Amino acid sequence: MTKKMSTHQAEEDRRNDEILIYLNGEIVPKAEAKVSVYDSGFMLGDGVWEGLRLYNGTWAFMDEHLDRLFEAAKAIDLDIGLDRKGVENALLETQKANGMTTDAHARLMVTRGVKTRPFQHPSLSQQGPTMTIIMEHSRPNLPRPIKLATVPHIRGLPMTQDPKLNSHSKLNCIIACIAAEKAGADEALMLDVSGFVNTTNACNFFIVRKGEVWTSTGDYCMNGITRQKVIDLCRENGIPVHERNYSLVDTYGADEAFLTGTFGAQTPVGEIDGRQIGSGQMGPMTERIRSLYKNLIEKECA
Repeated sequence: MTKKMSTHQAEEDRRNDEILIYLNGEIVPKAEAKVSVYDSGFMLGDGVWEGLRLYNGTWAFMDEHLDRLFEAAKAIDLDIGLDRKGVENALLETQKANGMTTDAHARLMVTRGVKTRPFQHPSLSQQGPTMTIIMEHSRPNLPRPIKLATVPHIRGLPMTQDPKLNSHSKLNCIIACIAAEKAGADEALMLDVSGFVNTTNACNFFIVRKGEVWTSTGDYCMNGITRQKVIDLCRENGIPVHERNYSLVDTYGADEAFLTGTFGAQTPVGEIDGRQIGSGQMGPMTERIRSLYKNLIEKECA
C-alpha cells in the first residue's frame, strides 16, 4: 500500500522537541505552552490564524500575511490586543529566541480568549484575546506527487462561513480530508456550491491545459497569498492564466495539476480519483512556476 502523505509533510527535526513558543507576551518552553480549557478557540474554534515561512532570515510576504490577519480579525470583531508592529515584534522575538534563520514555519493564532462560562456568546470572553506563535524548523519532504480524491464536502457560501476567512473552525476541511483518506488518497479535492472544481482541504488548486494555467474563480476558495503570487507570476511572464469555472472532466484531462500554499509553495499532483494526471510526475509548467516563485522568494528575502 502506498504510504499516505500530506501537503504539510516535513522532514523530521529533533530541534522541534525543544522549541520556544510565544504565548500572550511570554516566550515559554513547548511543554509549558498551555491554554485554558475555557479558551474560546479550544471550546468553539473562535479565532483566526496565519501561516508564515522563513527564508534566509526574512518572513516571506509578511505585509500580505499581516494584512490578512488583521482583516480576518476585523471580520469576526476580534481585538488582537496588539497593533501591527506589536504582532511583527512578537514574531521576530520568537524567531530570535529559537535561533531560526531559514526553513522555518510559523503558525500565528489569535482567539477571543478565555470565557467565563462554557457557552457560545462572545460576550463571555472577557479576559482579552489569547495569542500564540508556534515556530518550527520545517523543510518540506514529499517523495512523490500528491494523490487527491474528490469528496462530497464543499467550501460553503460566504453567508455561512466565508472560505476566504482563515478561521480556527476547520471541521469541514478535516472531514473532507478523512473522506479522501478513506478513499485511498492523501488529501481531498473539494468542489464549490455549483459543482465546479475549487480547492483542496488544505491548499489552493491549479491545473495546466495546453500551456494554460487554470484555477477557480476565487469566490469559494481560501484567500491564498501563494495562490495570488502564482497568478501574478504567470501574468508577468507571459503564461496564460485563467480564474474560471471548470469541471472534473476538465481536471481529469489536464496535462498537469499542482497545489499552492505557504508551506509547500507549489506541490505537484499525480493522481485524482484514481486517474493519472499527465505523466503522474511534476510537469514542465509546474517546474517553471516553481522556478519563478523561487526567484521571487530570493528577491523578497535577499
